[in-house]
Parts: sequence; C-alpha cells; structure tokens
Amino acid sequence: MPKQDPSNALLQKKSGKPWYREWGEAIGVALILALIIRTFLFQAFKIPSGSMEDTLLIGDHLLVNKFIYGSQVPWSDDRFLILRNPQRGDVIVFEFPLDTELPFYKRRDFIKRVIGVPGDIVEIRDKVVYINNEALVIPQEVHKGPSFSEETSRDNMPPIQVPQEQYFVMGDNRDRSFDSRFWGFVDKAQIKGLAFIKYWSWDSTKNRPRWDRLGRTIE
Repeated sequence: MPKQDPSNALLQKKSGKPWYREWGEAIGVALILALIIRTFLFQAFKIPSGSMEDTLLIGDHLLVNKFIYGSQVPWSDDRFLILRNPQRGDVIVFEFPLDTELPFYKRRDFIKRVIGVPGDIVEIRDKVVYINNEALVIPQEVHKGPSFSEETSRDNMPPIQVPQEQYFVMGDNRDRSFDSRFWGFVDKAQIKGLAFIKYWSWDSTKNRPRWDRLGRTIE
C-alpha cells in the first residue's frame, strides 16, 4: 500500500476536500477578485510613446483609478457611484475615438491631459491655448519639436466649443502629440479612468530602472 503524504492527509482531514480542490478554489477566487479590481477599481498601463513627456516617459508603468468617474457597467455606457466628472488638468486614459468601429481587442488606449471640459470654447494661437478667451497655463507643457505633423492645427486652431459629455485633450509634449487638435473630442463613455501614480519605470536606452520615478504621483 503506498505511503500517504502526511501534509495532504492533514489538509483533507481539516477541510474534507482534496488538496487539489482547495488549491483550485483558491486560484479561482483570486482570479475573480483580480477581474473585479481590473474592471471596476484599478488598471495598470505602460507608456509606449513620448506624447506626454516630461510628465510621463516611455517605459513608465502607471495605475489608473477606474472608479473616480464612476465604474462602468461592462458592455455598456452606463456608470454608477460617480465621485466626480473629469476636470481640466486631469491626466486620463481613454479608448481612442477613431477605433470605435474596430473589434474590442484591436482598440487602442490613449493617455492625454484634459484641456477643455463641456461648454468650454477652446482656441489655439501660435501654440498658446486659450480657454474661454483666456490663456491656459499648464506647467507640464513642453515644446520639443520637430513636429511629427506639419498640419497648422498643431499651432493654430479656430475657436470651437466642447460639446456636452465630451472633452478636448492634449499631450503635454505639444509638438509630438496626436490629440484632439487632429481627431476631435473624447466622449465621456470612452474614458477609462484617471492616471494617478507611477509604480515602475524602465529606461530601455540605459537598460535600467528609473528609481527616482517610482511611487511618484501624476500631476
């Protein structure tokens, strides 16, 4: 008769279940909790481009608060438990508006800063952004050129009003950002959440972590 592992026997005696069932249930619960957290609370993202420099660098890993603007019901535009609406200056992650007709697995996530909220009149004159005819000062704004585009909308844009339930967004690296100046507004339903902290950062050019960026809040 084969010897019985004492540890397995003890586990079965305590719970009345085989060890492999106990482990399976524990893993199942962990997966369900992870899915709930990712869907309704927090989600991790990695920065792939320099459109938000120097606020966010290529290789930064960040967490997004998915409940502050209201947790979104899966496969619906409805939200519940809304704490507040997006505000000017928020750094948000959203589904790229031009991808809405693509299958969900092909849709891209963008990250930009909210510049205009519903009702605002946004205008750009010689790279200066005006909101309701007043110059908007964003300390994080940089101009690193050369631009990836020679379209005049990058530096100059006639006044436009932000529709209800929509937002005008721009990258902090103004000369290198593909944003609302080129493709329009972001619908509130497309916003996934507020980027709030950098939990990891990897400098691929030097092949080492950026220790000074870890744990820094995103402003």
